[in-house]
Amino acid sequence: MPVRVALPPTLRERLADADRPLIGLWACAGSPVTAEIVAGSGCDWVLLDAEHSPNGIESVLAQLHAMSAYPVAPLVRPPFGDTVLIKQYLDLGAQNLLIPMVDSAEQAAEIVRAVRYPDGSVGGGVRGVGSALARSARWNRVDGYLARAGGTISLTVQIESATAVGDVERIVAVDGVDAIFVGPSDLAASMGLLGQQNHPDVVAGVLRAIEAGVAAGKPVGVNAFVPADADRYLAAGASFVAVGADVAILARQTEALVERFTPADDADHAPRASY
Repeated sequence: MPVRVALPPTLRERLADADRPLIGLWACAGSPVTAEIVAGSGCDWVLLDAEHSPNGIESVLAQLHAMSAYPVAPLVRPPFGDTVLIKQYLDLGAQNLLIPMVDSAEQAAEIVRAVRYPDGSVGGGVRGVGSALARSARWNRVDGYLARAGGTISLTVQIESATAVGDVERIVAVDGVDAIFVGPSDLAASMGLLGQQNHPDVVAGVLRAIEAGVAAGKPVGVNAFVPADADRYLAAGASFVAVGADVAILARQTEALVERFTPADDADHAPRASY
């Protein structure tokens, strides 16, 4: 008899069941070895990033395989909210999607349609049906997958522009958007404040998004690689926070180790962006 498969809980379910904010790390190296190391760190969720990292369908699949033995929630970020790409990432078994650069409630609603199968209704889902061929249903080893696929998927949309912050109350109200995630770096850039994630106007935008999510009863995540920033946004009500990335940790820790054993460089160094 074939093995019947029960899919792990989604990020939506983990957030609903959590008694504390969930702490996450990014896996940007495009390596299943690195992803597995990050997954075993004790963090709650791991972002597999295909927007700013050398990741594609095949490498994300390999990293999902590598992380599947660990009790973390893999969150996959496609390069953009394209219907075809979303279908492909869902079919390879990504249960939790983070869609970047969502600027309006209308755009969010179209992304919701992309993660849902058609149901015959006007404005219903548009996800292509291929579950018998796909890891999403474990090749038809998940009982009743087609009928309950929506419950196996968590959708988070990213608020990372002044336009998105201006429409955040409508975005969080979209049915099918399970959470929002704020990106202070791109938000700062959109406000003409490139590299100034701690500018008061940027912080105010992040706090407005958190307030909107809390008011709507939907979790809000934030990218905050500086611990003081993470503390600020957690205190404001963020439900999940990304506190570091594999490549950034590797870069800073190897630099610190080498500097411990080599002569100090007195040359001036420009401040580094946290992300």
